[in-house]
Amino acid sequence: MPAHILGISAFYHDAAACLVRDGRIVAAAQEERFTRRRHDAEFPAQAVAYCLREGGIEPGEVTHLAFYEKPWITFERLLETYVAHAPRGLRSWLKAMPVWVKEKLWIADRLREETGFAGEVLYPEHHVSHAASAFYPSPFRRAAILTMDAVGEWATSSWGAGEGGRMELRAETRFPHSLGLLYSAFSYYLGFRVNSGEYKVMGLAPYGEPRYAQDILDNLVDLRPDGSLRLDMRYFNYAAGLTMTSDAFHRRFGGPPRAPESPLTRREMDLAASIQAVTDEVMVRTARHVRAQTGERDLVMAGGVALNCVANARILRAGIFDRIWIQPAAGDAGGALGAALWVWHQHLGNGREPSGDLARDGQAGSLLGPAFAGDEIAAWLTAEGLPFHRRAGDEAPRAAAELLAAGSVVGWFSGRMEFGPRALGARSILGDPRDPRTQSVMNLKIKNRESFRPFAPACLEEDAAEYFDLEVPSPYMLLVAEVRRERRIAETPEEAGTFGIDRLNLPRSDIPAVTHVDYSARVQTVSRERDPRFHALIREFKRLTGYGVVVNTSFNVRGEPIVCTPQDAYRCFMRTEMDALMLQDCLLLKAAQPARPEWTEGRDFAPD
Repeated sequence: MPAHILGISAFYHDAAACLVRDGRIVAAAQEERFTRRRHDAEFPAQAVAYCLREGGIEPGEVTHLAFYEKPWITFERLLETYVAHAPRGLRSWLKAMPVWVKEKLWIADRLREETGFAGEVLYPEHHVSHAASAFYPSPFRRAAILTMDAVGEWATSSWGAGEGGRMELRAETRFPHSLGLLYSAFSYYLGFRVNSGEYKVMGLAPYGEPRYAQDILDNLVDLRPDGSLRLDMRYFNYAAGLTMTSDAFHRRFGGPPRAPESPLTRREMDLAASIQAVTDEVMVRTARHVRAQTGERDLVMAGGVALNCVANARILRAGIFDRIWIQPAAGDAGGALGAALWVWHQHLGNGREPSGDLARDGQAGSLLGPAFAGDEIAAWLTAEGLPFHRRAGDEAPRAAAELLAAGSVVGWFSGRMEFGPRALGARSILGDPRDPRTQSVMNLKIKNRESFRPFAPACLEEDAAEYFDLEVPSPYMLLVAEVRRERRIAETPEEAGTFGIDRLNLPRSDIPAVTHVDYSARVQTVSRERDPRFHALIREFKRLTGYGVVVNTSFNVRGEPIVCTPQDAYRCFMRTEMDALMLQDCLLLKAAQPARPEWTEGRDFAPD
């Protein structure tokens, strides 16, 4: 009888479920994709139902159930923290305690009630789940392990090593001293939402100069040579309050937090550059220490901080490790996957046979969500009276490439949905990287988001070195690389004198739509083996234009999750200024679509 292991993460943010069968990942999905509530933290009932359906099993066939952390230890941390800060934390205490007393302390009962599982619920620790999500799907037989996030139970980062089917975490940093919370504090101060706006800080950083980096290191952070850190908590309010930063923080950096949606000034850009520089330094020092302590040549990473592709690239370029593999669902959603794999390998004692090849890991391209057949989509479109054309086989990627080459923006809905925050060519909006107008058009007219935010290139894996200083695969868009020098456009003296957002529309290379202001790009390499349809599209675009690279951004608008179903995709298509939509092999052109309120209403996009 096969082992069917269901992993679940929930009740903080990004609830998710994962099904593992005899050590193989069968399905994984975030609850937000089904409920359409971004970062949905509630019990992932629809994600669980999908995983069981994809696995072809009934709830009674689940043999093991794992929750991604130990909630009673988190409760212990909250109690000790509130007592230590009393009476200052009373408001936060009154807000947090009712949900703990009524719900979170009874998670085992809730899990059994929701899933019908009658056996023992297993609880790996939070950072153990992150570590398992990084090590077990990786292609490495043995590796050093590094996890970094805001906080899980008491730990805010940890490191260790794994070999075969076993792994061990050897050291950790404990709350309230946290690189993830430090970065979130600056995100909050810069006017972005905590737990969802950190990537905006990373995108804003290249517009500024790290003028405050030394101030941060001198006054806010005691950074040790081994990468461990202690924060001066006088500057922070998150331990017991309802905000991230204190009055002392505000005085130090020149005023109160920026109001969301207000204009960005040089101060915000320089602060973003500064906290990114500090983060880079912390992660590089930590990586050096982990290499020295473990002696391992390869590194795996997870936790929300591991989504910082700028710092990841710094570790790679420093040559500390030979190879790096990063869990694409590095945040809490990936904890569901890690918990399930921890049960198979660590709890049940099963081994593993990794490939040893970065191009062939156990993550299946992170294409682990639902898929919809062309015939199913065509039947729905016909029933709705929506005009479309079938483009069977190779015709679908060819038609999409032709539209891109002609300057259209195309919604691309293909195969199984991605697991994790990045669109990897299954639920993507695509554009022409050669057109300098593409970034502003896609940001303002389609994504409805801030103009400064960069777009990622998806390029043929075999051609990546022609465009970027990148010598390793980057299938999950988790590494930044510089555009090759010969492709860059030199600045004029007038352009060199500009600063900040004024530099946004300056052409910087022959692929300007994916070249950030510092000549960097968050690269996705696309292989024929992982995603043959997306590879075929880019290959056809290269045949038409000479460029084996396209703009790839997530198929959603600001404040909404990435689309899951054909209906989600069509609604997003009709509410934005996309020109065309490819739903598997069904091509829809915007000009031919009827204007119906049920599809076109709802243009007031929520902040993210």
